[in-house]
Amino acid sequence: MARFEITIGLRYTRAKRRNHFISFISLISMAGIGLGVAALIIVLSVMNGFQKEMRERILGVASHVQVFGTDQPLANWPAVAAEASRNQEVVGAAPYVMGQAMLSFDDHVQGTLVRGILPAEEAKVAEIGKHMKSGRMEDLQPGSFGIVLGYDLAQALHAGVGDRVVVITPQGQITPAGMLPRLKQFTVVGIFQVGMYEYDSGLALIHMKDAQVLFRLGDRVTGVRLKLKDLMDAPRVAHELASSLPIDAWISDWTREHANLFRAVAIEKNVMFIILLLIVAVAAFNIVSTLVMVVTDKQADIAILRTLGAAPGSIMQIFVIQGALIGVIGTAFGVGLGVVTALNIHIIVPFIEKTFGIHFLSPQVYFISELPSQLEWGDVIAITVTSLVLTLLATLYPSYRAARIQPAEALRYE
Repeated sequence: MARFEITIGLRYTRAKRRNHFISFISLISMAGIGLGVAALIIVLSVMNGFQKEMRERILGVASHVQVFGTDQPLANWPAVAAEASRNQEVVGAAPYVMGQAMLSFDDHVQGTLVRGILPAEEAKVAEIGKHMKSGRMEDLQPGSFGIVLGYDLAQALHAGVGDRVVVITPQGQITPAGMLPRLKQFTVVGIFQVGMYEYDSGLALIHMKDAQVLFRLGDRVTGVRLKLKDLMDAPRVAHELASSLPIDAWISDWTREHANLFRAVAIEKNVMFIILLLIVAVAAFNIVSTLVMVVTDKQADIAILRTLGAAPGSIMQIFVIQGALIGVIGTAFGVGLGVVTALNIHIIVPFIEKTFGIHFLSPQVYFISELPSQLEWGDVIAITVTSLVLTLLATLYPSYRAARIQPAEALRYE
């Protein structure tokens, strides 16, 4: 590309034109492209943050892979755990007992899931111990009938550490008065808060031995929970275990248990990308109207350049450079604004909430109560390239129109 095309293209962009409305439209095009690009980066970063936070919080309480009995509890869980641990991808295994129950304290009653665990083994597959607000997971001792409550569950019951709550199980016992539910008092020894309302309000932990007594399982357990080196390998490992385990058991992984949730987030991310990309496209194609007006305004200049020997291709390059420069400046502005906002959204959102007295994500409604953000540079590169391509396409028609101007026709009325 010759030097004079670049010089003239840059001059047309920064020159003070007689028609200031054209300059205004150029600025609007730059601002529109910038805001569209910034919105894309911010929204996709928030969607990535949602995916990461949900995956980490869910798998901090749930497990990568679960092995449980088909029609009845597992009778020999140590053998199942040992066999599963032989898989190179398995880094932790822990038994568990799961059942539904009602918790009662004073005049408050709440339904919940009760999970029986071995505290030392549970630490190998879950991270609840890292989210204890009071007490310790090790305070769950066999025979002491201690219980650890989720934070919101404890709030609903108005119970704290040291209080004695009544656990009511649906497995009834026959008495002279008829079938009655089984009741057992447990002492609250700890409260955890993982940051997901689903678990903080609906999960209670007790020692596995106490759970076996409570649910009348003897030495059997509901299943074995496994933790893997790479959680994304869960489907493959589950398939391998299905053929290697010596017992008839169901094997499930986190991608099946929470498939709808993560699939919905992925679909929302793709839809938001398309919707916000349309904003960039509209702003980019404002360049068409800008360049059309510039071409009309500069017909005499184009004619003089043609008479001096400039080829139609050179004229076309001048206006491509001008339009591309608008796109580059707008895209650069948008990338800078989007990256800075995405990296500091944990500061910006709390400031807005505090200033205006609002809360964007209610923990009673959403899985996550804080707006997360994870900037993926791959997304930034894809957005940048897409924006530049759209702006370049928008310059082609006006530039082609400028190249077809005939000098004689343009200068006739000058």
